[in-house]
Amino acid sequence: MMDRRQVAVPVADLLDAPEGERARQVVMGQDVEVLGDGDGWCQVRVLAGGYVGYLWSSMLEEPEEVTHRVTARSTHIYPEADFKVRETAALSHGSRFTVLREVGRFFETPQGFVPKVHAAPLDPPERDPVAVAARFLGTPYLWGGNSGFGIDCSGLVQAACLACGIDCPGDSGMQAEALGRAIGPEEALARNDLLFWKGHVAWVVDEATLLHANVFHMAVAFEGLHEAITRIEAQGDGSVTLRKRLEILE
Repeated sequence: MMDRRQVAVPVADLLDAPEGERARQVVMGQDVEVLGDGDGWCQVRVLAGGYVGYLWSSMLEEPEEVTHRVTARSTHIYPEADFKVRETAALSHGSRFTVLREVGRFFETPQGFVPKVHAAPLDPPERDPVAVAARFLGTPYLWGGNSGFGIDCSGLVQAACLACGIDCPGDSGMQAEALGRAIGPEEALARNDLLFWKGHVAWVVDEATLLHANVFHMAVAFEGLHEAITRIEAQGDGSVTLRKRLEILE
């Protein structure tokens, strides 16, 4: 029987070993399977995407049936249904929680009060991954980041896909294998297509524009498609290796 837990902190680094390096991140309310534990650490598999890593045991709690998710890039939890009181925590896009009741402009949750405008029920999923990814515009680049406080190229793809009900692994190499269908150079690029390089991935906004988290801007940024391809090749990272088209839920 699966030992399922939930992330109990706003954002946690998922490490490649106890006291190791950050591999990815998880956010509040995400479900994990505990594969092993000891010395205050748990080896876990993140159910959304399947990534395996290590978290402090104290960062996990028994699962509850979550009902809503944060849809904004980030939001706050308040101790009262009042935006003038001091917040108790900041939550990232994709955080999940249980709504107990609605109180004016807020959802009351076991953790506190979350602005209703920044959240939505888990279902139905969203329909436009690029629109979701665009909410992260200006978010600082962070290697292994998966939150509205810092994110990398594959984190941006995963966040947008999961919000739209599309299963998505955590690294660009795995995403290149798992997502969508390959399209040839003779096919015109369309919104929500993905371009892959060795170690990088970007959303296609339209036939002339990309959206990606990248080190050149050190942020999530729009960039001209041809300018980005030329720049990435000139800096020694090669040409586009794959073009993929997703199946977007109707």
